[in-house]
Amino acid sequence: MARYTGPKCRLCRREGMKLYLKGDRCYTDKCAYERRPYPPGQHGRRRKKSSDYDIQLREKQKVRRIYGVLEKQFRKYFEIAEAKKGVTGENLLRMLELRLDNVVYRLGFAVSRDQARQLVTHGHILVNGKKADIPSMQLKVNDVVKVAEKSKDIPAIKEAQETLARRECPSWLEVNVEKLEGRVKALPRREDITFPVNENLIVELYSK
Repeated sequence: MARYTGPKCRLCRREGMKLYLKGDRCYTDKCAYERRPYPPGQHGRRRKKSSDYDIQLREKQKVRRIYGVLEKQFRKYFEIAEAKKGVTGENLLRMLELRLDNVVYRLGFAVSRDQARQLVTHGHILVNGKKADIPSMQLKVNDVVKVAEKSKDIPAIKEAQETLARRECPSWLEVNVEKLEGRVKALPRREDITFPVNENLIVELYSK
């Protein structure tokens, strides 16, 4: 499957904000965005007049990169969100939040969504007591997510535990740090998604 394998800090610089793609490094002065807060490339420092389309595209790319979703996947999420009852933009963000890899990250079992995706793919995560190895799996209210017993001592899990204090578990999840177990106690609300995003711009982009 095609996936971006280049420098992750380059994506943050391109979108003009920290996307927290490299875990703990993003909180230190080693963060490339802190040192060079302008777009990459030889023309990065130049001011560019953005069109409405460019603003909408950048918003879509920002969300897609935060959650690590490919273009085709993202388009499919949008189509499902549009067909559901309720506000399309909020439906879209809710579906992205309920991905298994995102929930593993939100619970603090991984330092980044990339690492969470890898943990899921390698079979280190259980959902309702059964091994789940599909990162895009959509979770439901009362689903229990747990680190497999045999996996609790692997370095990635240990590293994540050390950085738990940096990230607060969202209100729609509950976590037992000692057991490395969490539960989806409610559907995520719009106010639970704290990073700056205007989902209406994405809706406008796909509605053209």
